[in-house]
Amino acid sequence: MRLSVDQRLLMVVDRGSFVEHDAELRSADALGFHDRKPYATRLADARNKTGREEAVVCGVATITGRSVALGVFDFSFLGGSMGSVVGEKLTRIVEHAITARLPVIFFAASGGARMQEGVLSLMQMAKVSMALGRLREAGLPYFSVMTDPTTGGVAASLGMLGDIHIAEPQALIGFAGPRVIEQTIREKLPPGFQRAEFLLEHGMVDLVVERKDLRRTLGQLLGLLCD
Repeated sequence: MRLSVDQRLLMVVDRGSFVEHDAELRSADALGFHDRKPYATRLADARNKTGREEAVVCGVATITGRSVALGVFDFSFLGGSMGSVVGEKLTRIVEHAITARLPVIFFAASGGARMQEGVLSLMQMAKVSMALGRLREAGLPYFSVMTDPTTGGVAASLGMLGDIHIAEPQALIGFAGPRVIEQTIREKLPPGFQRAEFLLEHGMVDLVVERKDLRRTLGQLLGLLCD
């Protein structure tokens, strides 16, 4: 039951308040990468499938009347993978938030770094993390909302850097997947390992919130930390 960007915005932000930033940015095939398909073909297919230029949509909106900066991942676009343009868009919206004195909320839904861009993708983990560090230095809050799945480099960077970590029920959250971990350590993992409720129990997530309650919860947190 994964949501599209439009569905997510409809459920969370005040109606008609969202204004997109950097919608025109799109990835290029800097490495000429080719697996079963050329990377350029995969990008074109993803754009046709989703009607979007990239795997994240960034902008500003209001939630219960309070202005916020947002980044919303689209898992339908190459698994929500974070390439150079995704990292650039996230960094730019954080920089805008610092200038405009806005809190930031990222809704993650990603398999991690985009392998077709190699190190250009991996460096986005540090780039976005540094931007969020500057946000914290400016005294502005960052809310990380982790949906299913939030894995790989996205979980290892922006996913786990929030002042408040929120997860949807039963969301898969972690770096490597459970099957990879079991094969590596040659042990059976506990029931529910890497699910939102398991992470809540072990202190890595602050709240597990159902979708119907997310807008109200974010509004309450914004009131506590921003008023």
